[in-house]
Amino acid sequence: MPMLDIDGANLYYTVKGNGIPIVFIHPPVLTSSNFKYQVEGLSRNFKVITFDIRGHGRSQYSDTPIIYSLIVKDIKRLLDHLNIQKAFICGYSTGGSIALEYLLNAPDRALGGIVISGMSEVKDRELKQKISLGISLANKKAVPLLALAISWGNSNKQELFNKMFNEALTGDAINIEQYYRYSLHYNCTNQLKNITLPVLLVYGEKDKPFHYYAELLHKNLPYNELQVINHVKHQIPTKSANDLNRLITHFIEMTMNEITQRY
Repeated sequence: MPMLDIDGANLYYTVKGNGIPIVFIHPPVLTSSNFKYQVEGLSRNFKVITFDIRGHGRSQYSDTPIIYSLIVKDIKRLLDHLNIQKAFICGYSTGGSIALEYLLNAPDRALGGIVISGMSEVKDRELKQKISLGISLANKKAVPLLALAISWGNSNKQELFNKMFNEALTGDAINIEQYYRYSLHYNCTNQLKNITLPVLLVYGEKDKPFHYYAELLHKNLPYNELQVINHVKHQIPTKSANDLNRLITHFIEMTMNEITQRY
């Protein structure tokens, strides 16, 4: 089981495939298993890198509070360990906020960004309530309940549910609560204009509350492409994996072609 020691905290990660690297970032409670279909599909053409955020899944509990700058630092350390200078940074849901944070603070270590069902801030009441509930349940050490609900909502097969659920169960309540809490108050909307790298935005047609965030990012990011996948809600990596993988492949190929032509 590949582990990276970062200042005494063991970070679990996986690498599959060769070629242009893509790093995937999961939301609270879930683990890197959320990207099972991206690992399987995209690794045929790319180097797919996943990891469990500190205090989640197989990664060790973190004495240092889970905030986005820490996760960005961990990603850079992981890339250093793998001898990778630049990668595409892909985040799902609140992981999308971390992808934006990475692009803002480490543009020299990125080729571009991919935001799946993500946001630059938490604005609407429904999302605030969902994240606040996650904070409350984590504070009450109710990780099994969170693991059950979120794994069930994001799985499309019994086998995948079992894997996601069992891994989510091992998460640390304190670190999960920290991740939720930071997500609730994070806001980089006013900084989006400073992201000069290309960003792919992917949202579900039926994920109505997140259409606001899709338009917010589409309006404020200087170089972005917005794609909406039909007949799917929020859980795109597992519920619409083929469409997502196709969009990611096309985006990376087009971006790299532009870079090649430029230089």
